[in-house]
Amino acid sequence: MNPFQKNDSKETLFLPVSTEEVPPQSPSFPKKPSPKICGSNYPLSIVFIVVNEFCERFSYYGMKAVLTLYFLYFLHWSENTSTSVYHAFSSLCYFTPILGAAIADSWLGKFKVLSMVGLSLIALGTGGIKPCVAAFGGDQFEEKHVEERTRYFSVFYLSINAGSLISTFVTPMLRGDVQCFGKDCYALAFGVPGLLMLIALVVFAMGSKLYRKPPPEGNILNQVVKCIWFAISSRFKNRSGDNPKREHWLDWAAEKYPKQLIMDVKALTRVLFLYIPLPMFWALLDQQGSRWTLQATRMNGNLGFFVLQPDQMQVLNPFLVLIFIPLFDLVIYRLVSKCGINFTSLRKMAVGMILACLAFAVAAAVEIKINEMAPYQPDSQEIFLQVLNLADDEVKITVLSDENNTLLAESINSFQNMPHYSKLHLKTKSQNFHFQLKYHNVSVYTEHSVEEKIWYTLIIREDGESISSMMVKDEENKTTNGMIAMRFVNTLHEEVNVSLGTDASLIVAEDYGVSAYRTVQRGEYPTVHCRTKNEDFSLNLGLLDFGAVYLFVITNRTNQGPQAWKMEYMPANKMSIAWQLPQYALVTAGEVMFSVTGLEFSYSQAPSSMKSVLQAAWLLTVAVGNIIVLIVAQFSGLAQWAEFILFSCLLLVVCLIFSIMGYYYVPLKPGDVQGSADKQTPQIQGNMINLETKKTKV
Repeated sequence: MNPFQKNDSKETLFLPVSTEEVPPQSPSFPKKPSPKICGSNYPLSIVFIVVNEFCERFSYYGMKAVLTLYFLYFLHWSENTSTSVYHAFSSLCYFTPILGAAIADSWLGKFKVLSMVGLSLIALGTGGIKPCVAAFGGDQFEEKHVEERTRYFSVFYLSINAGSLISTFVTPMLRGDVQCFGKDCYALAFGVPGLLMLIALVVFAMGSKLYRKPPPEGNILNQVVKCIWFAISSRFKNRSGDNPKREHWLDWAAEKYPKQLIMDVKALTRVLFLYIPLPMFWALLDQQGSRWTLQATRMNGNLGFFVLQPDQMQVLNPFLVLIFIPLFDLVIYRLVSKCGINFTSLRKMAVGMILACLAFAVAAAVEIKINEMAPYQPDSQEIFLQVLNLADDEVKITVLSDENNTLLAESINSFQNMPHYSKLHLKTKSQNFHFQLKYHNVSVYTEHSVEEKIWYTLIIREDGESISSMMVKDEENKTTNGMIAMRFVNTLHEEVNVSLGTDASLIVAEDYGVSAYRTVQRGEYPTVHCRTKNEDFSLNLGLLDFGAVYLFVITNRTNQGPQAWKMEYMPANKMSIAWQLPQYALVTAGEVMFSVTGLEFSYSQAPSSMKSVLQAAWLLTVAVGNIIVLIVAQFSGLAQWAEFILFSCLLLVVCLIFSIMGYYYVPLKPGDVQGSADKQTPQIQGNMINLETKKTKV
């Protein structure tokens, strides 16, 4: 007799399963309806969940908003290291949800993970929060309220971005506008998000009695892994043609595991296979906080009516999300539907990918334009030279090579603002240049050694009735990511202590002493306090603009006391930060179509026992995306604009693959898994027996 033959004339069927204990199916939710919001079909409990998510996201995104610049300015890491660590942290935050999901679905349940683990330990807590909170909100709805549940995910995503919007705007202000111990106040910028985490815990606990709390269903993740492994090993052992073929490769686990679990795993693996291309989208989206922020540091944040700091530009993303979600839900999607187009979830996600591709193409164009406006850098066997005449009259300067060939000849007035550096070519990596200086009727000959790829300033000063010169390296004559760099030359006969509001004063030696470079924030500096041994005075430095490099000469040439003569070594960033608006608009539109849709899609396609597991798998794609950025940042070696083009092209290829996969994907409808599980198949093998009652017509 065929052991797989159906026998519907019997009241009872014998199904072979393992004697290993299988977790019981979870009981259904309580039948008592939960309180609703103002007579609608929305459970009152989701108010606490949404407010909790707002506070938690304020904490998370507020901390991330200043993280890259914290690495750059406070820890003094390089751009590539800062980018790599930023994305490594983001990746870790999206890896830990796998652990949180396993605990939630298998042991404590979503509610206890949120309150006991997630909100108590921020470092690991994000792993407890992320896979549970969205699914826990979806659990609050009855099955008949599918439309309300779909809109809940939009509201949920709105709360995420409302928290992100406020925190991304506020925390950079706490960092830059408040001074802690003479520095940017990173302590306050990180402390306020920590306080919001405490508020999130309180708000979430307040709604405890209103929540529908589905109990955990045993060690689901462990059962899934074992079921898949048993199916694969059984299929391999029975690969001969003697055994009858089975409809699905997971059906080979039927000898050991119940049909319901197998059907759940089938639904899970179908969606997981669809997730394979998704990390590339996140690789692009999450660069707003790293590469795009670094791009903003080389742009001018002065919008006329407001001045934006580079890390505040990220506020555009959550701001646009708050606009785009209702715009897409209430206008665009409805118009598309009226045109007779079946705009499925997977099609929305594919369009979101295309928009992200376009965003990075625009970012590459902006990067190319920034590079065109940036000053040229000295190449191999080249130097850039600038002459600063601090004598009281005109000086004629001639630069001669070793063979007495004239390389540069010009007349420079006293305190003349030189418009640019002069490029001089070397024959070797280092070389001596001869300088002839004519001042009044005096000629002075001097020699200075220079090295390739370095900026130099030749400072000419009075020396009795004659003049002398000194060569100063400007190797740091390059601003650090949008900050303003400055140095001082002190012509006074006393040492000057300059207070710039930072952790330590800048000391400039007497008699044409030259200070080191110091970086400060963009802004007006009308009163910079200075002091010598005998007096205190203030200097008006005026406006110090984004990305500029300044030299200030402290002089006392009038009866008004010491003053600062200002010279702009490097011009301020010319390209407005507003040019980043198109790329932010495109990537945010892509995010709304991809992320909001994918969040609801993950919940709707997950078996009831694996909601958190599939949410965690969705978040795992974010983690992998951040790892992709980390690898490219460390090993690509590409120019930034080329790296943007690379990411855009990669996502375009991935979008094509995803579209093909989505074309053959059949979405799971409510009840499909449960309905399929009712159609049990009798099987007999070995000494494993289980008795199951099944109602049939005689």
